[in-house]
Amino acid sequence: TKTISKCYVQVTGMTCASCVANIERNLRREDGIHSILVALMAGKAEVRYNPAVIHPSAIAELIRELGFGATVMENCGEGDGILELVVRGMTCASCVHKIESTLMKTNGVLYCSVALATNKAHIKYDPEIIGPRDLIQAIKDLGFSTSLVKRDRSASHLDHKQEIRQWKRSFVVSLVFCIPVMGLMIYMMVMDSQLADAHAHHNLSKEEMEALHSSMILEYQLLPGLSVMNFLSFLLCVPVQVFGGWHFYIQAYKALKHKTANMDVLIVLATTIAFAYSFVILLVAMAEKAKVNPVTFFDTPPMLFVFISLGRWLEHVAKGKTSEALARLISLQATEATIVTLGPDNVLLSEEQVDVELVQRGDIVKVIPGGKFPVDGRVIEGHSMVDESLITGEAMPVTKKPGNTVIAGSINQNGSLLISATHVGADTTLSQIVKLVEEAQTSKAPIQQFADKLSGYFVPSIVAVSVVTLFAWIIIGFVDFEIVEKYFLGYNKSISAAEVIIRFAFQASITVLCIACPCSLGLA
Repeated sequence: TKTISKCYVQVTGMTCASCVANIERNLRREDGIHSILVALMAGKAEVRYNPAVIHPSAIAELIRELGFGATVMENCGEGDGILELVVRGMTCASCVHKIESTLMKTNGVLYCSVALATNKAHIKYDPEIIGPRDLIQAIKDLGFSTSLVKRDRSASHLDHKQEIRQWKRSFVVSLVFCIPVMGLMIYMMVMDSQLADAHAHHNLSKEEMEALHSSMILEYQLLPGLSVMNFLSFLLCVPVQVFGGWHFYIQAYKALKHKTANMDVLIVLATTIAFAYSFVILLVAMAEKAKVNPVTFFDTPPMLFVFISLGRWLEHVAKGKTSEALARLISLQATEATIVTLGPDNVLLSEEQVDVELVQRGDIVKVIPGGKFPVDGRVIEGHSMVDESLITGEAMPVTKKPGNTVIAGSINQNGSLLISATHVGADTTLSQIVKLVEEAQTSKAPIQQFADKLSGYFVPSIVAVSVVTLFAWIIIGFVDFEIVEKYFLGYNKSISAAEVIIRFAFQASITVLCIACPCSLGLA
C-alpha cells in the first residue's frame, strides 16, 4: 500500500472559483498527487500526496507555475477537527476513563478529554478518517447520551447595543448639565469685560470695582464665601460627576488595577481633581467668610465628559454597523442538513436530518428546491439553478450540473441536487468570511496601536508635568511673591501670602491636567 501524506499550502492571488478549479484540475494530473482541496476565502490548499513520488515544496512550485503565490504551511494542525460535546449519564471517574480510553483507541482520534464536573468532552480528530457523527455514535454505544454544545449562532457577542445605550445616556446627562454651566460661564465673561471697560473709562478705585463686581447677581453671596455662581455650578456638576462619569470611573479603576494608565485614567484624574479642588476651595472660602469669591473649576468636568462621551458614543455606533452586517451574514447559514446514503447506481437508501455541525467531509447531502446549501460541496447528481448572490453579488441564478461547486448559504432554486461535502464547519466560505470580518474588527490599525502605546506614556507624563507645575509655582512664590501677585488676580488681602501661593500653584497644576485631557489623541 502507498503511504499517503497530507500537507497544506498557503495560496495567494486567487480571485474567484475558476482559479480554484484551475489549480485543482492541473494538480490532479500530476504524478503522486492523490487529491487536492482548495478553499478560496481561506487561501489554503489541502493536498494528499505520495511522499515517495513528490514533496510539498514541489507541490508549491507546481502551483506557482500556474501563476499564483504558494508557500508550504508548517503548522498542519489546522486540518484537525475539534468537537465539543455534552455527555450525560456519567457518574464517576471510571465513566470518564471508559469514554477517554475507548475514544483514544478509535482510529482518527488525536486527543480526547472529558470533564466530569461540567459533563463536557473535548475531542480533536482527523476529519479525513473520522467525523463528528462517528464520535457521537461511539459514545452512545458505551451507554451515555450525548449532544453537541449549542453554538450561539447570532452574533450577540458583536452587538454594541448596550454600549451605545450607556454612552448615549452618559452624553445626554453631561449635555443637559453642561449647557447651563456654559451659559453661566459666558455670562460671567461678558460681565467681566464690561466691568473692565467701566474701570478703564471711569478710573474707579479698587474698592468701587469690588463693590460693582459683587453687585452682579451671580456674584451675590448666599452665605459668606459662597456665591450664586459657584453654588449653581456645584449643583450642576455633581450629577455629571456621578452619572456622566460613572463608566469612566469603572474603566479607569480597571486600568489602574492592571497597573496601566489609559485615557480614562487621565479623564478621571482631571475631572476628579478639578471637582475636589473646587469643592475644598469653596469650603475654605466659607470657613474664612471670604469677601471675594474664589476661582473654581466646576465648569471643567461637564464639558470634558460631554466631548468624550460623544466620541465614545459615535465610535460604538460605527462598530455596531459592522456587527449588524456580520450578524446578517451569520444568519444566512443553514442550521440543518439532509444526509443521504446511496446504494449502487446512486439509489437513495435512506436520509436523515442532522445538525449542520455534524456534516462530515465526503457526506452526500440532498438539497431540495428552495433549500439552502448547508456546506460547500460538489454536485454529484441533478441539475438546478442556484442563487449565489450572497457571496458573488450576481443577481442572475447560476446553472449547476454534476461536477460544479456550490457555496454554503446560497439558495437552490428549481431542481433537487445531491452534493458531496468538501468544506464543512469552520471551513465553509461563509464561515471564513465571518471569521475575516471578526478578525478585522478585533485587530487594530498600526496607527491605533501606536496611539494606545503613546497614551500609555502620555498619561503619566501629563501627571508628572502638572506635579512639576505645582512645585515650581510654590518655589517661585516663596522666592518672589510679586510674580504670583501679578497673575493671581482678585485674591483676598486678608489671607496669608503662603496660602495665596499654594492656591495659585494648585490652580496652575489643575489647569495643566484639564487642558491636556481632551487632547486630540484622547478624543481620536
